[in-house]
Amino acid sequence: MVQRLDPFFTLSYAGIAPDSRPARMQYRCSLANVPEDPAMITTDLLEKLFLEQLPAMRVKEIERGVCLVGPHRDDLELMLGDQPVKGFASHGESWSTALALRLASRALLRDEGWEPILLLDDVFAELDRKRREALVAIALDSEQVLITAAVREDVPEALSGRLVGVQAKLSDLADSLGQRVSEIVRPPSNAEGEGA
Repeated sequence: MVQRLDPFFTLSYAGIAPDSRPARMQYRCSLANVPEDPAMITTDLLEKLFLEQLPAMRVKEIERGVCLVGPHRDDLELMLGDQPVKGFASHGESWSTALALRLASRALLRDEGWEPILLLDDVFAELDRKRREALVAIALDSEQVLITAAVREDVPEALSGRLVGVQAKLSDLADSLGQRVSEIVRPPSNAEGEGA
């Protein structure tokens, strides 16, 4: 799956942060003696290595009370250029990487003939203007999108005609009197709001 997702991840990151270092991902197997070349890794090889290492770690696992061998110990390594994202990426690069992972999975599904709904929760607050604009272009290319933002000013102007506001209020209904509820509020259109 990582090999299939990696090219979409690289393209998604470049689409959000074109001036940044190239992004890539790789699967880091925790088993000893796994070849570096992913093309050489087969299910049979992994099974063989696992069955060799499981009995060798048995005593340590019993002493510690945890499993020390298996896929739960594997990792997905995300890279920007020749450095891992973890520990080296800036705040903006980290957010862009997380967003690129989401967009890469969307691109993979689209490549397989599906049109997923794109759900993005409060993403604009952590992105600079260029990255916001790049994300808007991606969102406008999607069939269905739901984007949330806590602050209206974080939403780029290109999406302003598609806004629906939600505000908290105290209920005035008998069965929920005084309870906090959400109310949908449509912002005024430009024509309606000009005189206000």
